Amino acid sequence: MMPGQSITNSPRRCTHRAQLAAIMEVVGGGRHFVLVHGLCHGAWCWYKVATALESAGHRVTALDLAAAGAHPARLHEVRSLEDYSRPLLDAVAAAPDGDRLVLVGHSHGGVSLALAMERFPSKVATAVFVAAALPCVGKHLGVTLDEFMRRNASEGLLMDCQQVPIPGVGQQGTAIVMGPRYMEEKYYQESPAEDLTLAKLLVRPGNQFMDDPLMKDAALLTAANYGSVRKVFVVANADCSSTEEMQRWMVAMSPGTEVHEIAGADHAVMNSKPGELCDVLGRVASRCG
Repeated sequence: MMPGQSITNSPRRCTHRAQLAAIMEVVGGGRHFVLVHGLCHGAWCWYKVATALESAGHRVTALDLAAAGAHPARLHEVRSLEDYSRPLLDAVAAAPDGDRLVLVGHSHGGVSLALAMERFPSKVATAVFVAAALPCVGKHLGVTLDEFMRRNASEGLLMDCQQVPIPGVGQQGTAIVMGPRYMEEKYYQESPAEDLTLAKLLVRPGNQFMDDPLMKDAALLTAANYGSVRKVFVVANADCSSTEEMQRWMVAMSPGTEVHEIAGADHAVMNSKPGELCDVLGRVASRCG
């Protein structure tokens, strides 16, 4: 088993299990999905999607990035994007030869996905960006985050989220503390109430690493590596956090990206529209080489 937190099967049947099973018959075998959460979240947010994919015969590794979810590191101990992304980088590196992965990143998790794709392009069959930061070749990793913060700060859309200094000797930067009103009105507004409650109980402060030199390196993502991996973007049409306009702006910077839309999906796509997201992931898996 690869490093990371694996979410096991549930006895409950997903409403989309039959469709995914039919896809599996065509494919002739399951894919290995690696699920990467967004800022302040953890592997726990994938529980619905992980259950459905595993029920359909796929392997699923849902990861906690460093100092996120149930990962034991503390925020001030994780000094860089490299450190933060280490669980994902180690998981992809450990994949057996020939076991080409389907990486799925949500929100800020798209930045870590891009780093893994650049480092290990031969091990990634497809990368799926779910309302996620989608970097592009020729620009630095943080370009989409810069734009997101610019749009949200100018429009006051961050609401009760807070930016607080990260404690620790010599530690630079600030952490985002996700506010409950923001989660309710901008992130989980179309999701079941139980998922919002779960998020309020489990979110941790998150570092975007905007001051990390790696985030500012415009030469980091290359056409030969990152640019060679098939990319799929899932647009959440009811996203009030990373708006549909923002999502399509990112896609436009990466020509050739395959686009799927999910109507009625808020930013927490895996909670508000898990069945529809499973359908997209099943179709993506069926066309992996």
